Amino acid sequence: MALRQILHHPDPRLRLKAAPVTMFDHALRVLVDDLFETMYAAPGIGLAAVQVNVQRRVVVIDVSPAKNEPHCLVNPELITLDGAAINEEGCLSVPGVYDYVERAERIVLRAADAEGTTREFAAEGLLAVCIQHEIDHLDGKLFVDYLSLLKQSRIRKKLSKEQRLAI
Repeated sequence: MALRQILHHPDPRLRLKAAPVTMFDHALRVLVDDLFETMYAAPGIGLAAVQVNVQRRVVVIDVSPAKNEPHCLVNPELITLDGAAINEEGCLSVPGVYDYVERAERIVLRAADAEGTTREFAAEGLLAVCIQHEIDHLDGKLFVDYLSLLKQSRIRKKLSKEQRLAI
């Protein structure tokens, strides 16, 4: 396992749409292990492969307080969305920025695991929010895209300045 570097907004690679996974092989399992290690070390509750510059439809999530309920979602697709809830979100690719976003409160999802076994399951609350957030990453979308243009501009300027100063 290895820690991967997380891309930060406004890196244009975060806007690329991820390609479906077609090979469920050793390389995919290594990627999944690396994603979990990177997510836990960050620390975070979700991480999409595109956030570490791998343009594949792979997401890892663990919203449990004890960090002992990992979910690997390969080629995830939302089947149904129900209800609405507004929650504060943050993102490992948009460090230090938190804001409120409206998302579906309950979802039904179809996804494969790292071995290629596909299943459907329902999620609600924080898990549902996190899944929707990570699927957005696979489609080149960030949670800040849901915010006003003024907030987006301020965030972009702040993060660009921080990146320049860090060099």
